[in-house]
Amino acid sequence: MIDYDVVIIGGSLTGRYAATIATQFEAKVALVEPPQQEFPYLLTPYALTSLGKLRQQYSEIASDAVHPNTVQWAEVMQKAKGVVTNIEELYSPVILAALGVDVISGIGQFERTPSLTFSVNQRQLRSRKFLLATGSRPVIPNIEGLQATAYYTLPEVLSVLTSPNPPTRWVIMGGNPSGIQMAQIFTRFGLDVTLIVRHSRILPQEDPEITQLIQAALEAEGVRILTATPVSQIKQIQGKKWVQAGNQAIETDEILLCAGQQPDLAHLNLKAAGVRSHCNRLVLNAKLQTTHPRIYACGDAIGGYSFLNIANYEAAIALKNGLFFPRHRVDYSSIPWAVFCDPQLARVGLSETQARCSYSNVVVLRQYFKSVAAAHLEMTTTGVCKVVLAPTGEILGATIVGSYAAELIHVFGLAIAQRIKIDKIAQLAPVYPSFSEIFAQIAILAYQTQLIRPSILDRFLALWN
Repeated sequence: MIDYDVVIIGGSLTGRYAATIATQFEAKVALVEPPQQEFPYLLTPYALTSLGKLRQQYSEIASDAVHPNTVQWAEVMQKAKGVVTNIEELYSPVILAALGVDVISGIGQFERTPSLTFSVNQRQLRSRKFLLATGSRPVIPNIEGLQATAYYTLPEVLSVLTSPNPPTRWVIMGGNPSGIQMAQIFTRFGLDVTLIVRHSRILPQEDPEITQLIQAALEAEGVRILTATPVSQIKQIQGKKWVQAGNQAIETDEILLCAGQQPDLAHLNLKAAGVRSHCNRLVLNAKLQTTHPRIYACGDAIGGYSFLNIANYEAAIALKNGLFFPRHRVDYSSIPWAVFCDPQLARVGLSETQARCSYSNVVVLRQYFKSVAAAHLEMTTTGVCKVVLAPTGEILGATIVGSYAAELIHVFGLAIAQRIKIDKIAQLAPVYPSFSEIFAQIAILAYQTQLIRPSILDRFLALWN
């Protein structure tokens, strides 16, 4: 006997989103979440992006000799938590229950009795399909002395920052989006920050010119960045913390780990269900199906950067395949993502480096924000729009660094999804002044490189003009 069409093993906001989507498919749904589930990670990157803007509002107050670590942190964090609360309310258990979702609070595991079930609170949940939409936990690097020395991860650091006397000197380990965002926010609130990155540059998956622009912006605000610098040892000597990074010994008050996230799956007894993993990552096919045909996964359960829009996209694909005929495959080529630093970084599709590895010939167009009137009006002219094209005018990818990059990138995402070439982008007539003018500027470059040419009819008619 089947109790549900799908049981969602949650612990993330994506799990609640998936439950909402499943009800729209008229499925009978159960959502299993750990007790007292909270989503503190929502404060980054979404709510944290507001901290920098609010900090700028306090700049005049701070310049009047108000200590940067007093009123601002408590007030700004209160506002940021308000944002998170509003987001959570959209998918609260009360709303889910009203939609018909059976919300179950508890920690369970898979069992074979003899058919596959999910056991929670002494109940055996039987379902046609299961969806893993669990949360994640921070990666703790294997560094000598780290476990013996107190350190913080993202969810834990929030309470420290709102304490009466927060530490002023911080070492942040990790050049991923969270590390970059936290380094900038800490600096804007008057804290002394050293960002240590073991790779040769921050965000190593991106093109060097893009990461250099972001790094320059961070360093201009006072962030000390050490690249290609592995941390070999951490010690606490006479109440002081020392971080051995390369050939440098750095004294700090506290350490923040931003070394990435890993799926939180250990308690689910997946091995008994026949679900295999490799290097702590689930083995999945393009339909987001695990090695057990009735178990799918999405979001943090898969691993990688914690981008909520990508996780929600995966949840929708997995549910369509699980509840109906499994014919949908994930295609990340048109799914954008963004890092909410200042200036923002957003990308969709291939970077230039990736495109040159896959295509023998590509065309790269660059237009800088200093050519956009709106950027001058808002005094945010730092930025670039970089578009990677095939010689046919097909858009392979786009990267935007600058104000409103997370909004502007969606035009290129739609273009890639619908196979809209650059000549169609040239037909846009963006509002003036607005940051969307960058599209018109890119179109001008496409004309100059002859990627956009007059049609045969236009050239024929031109002979009679």
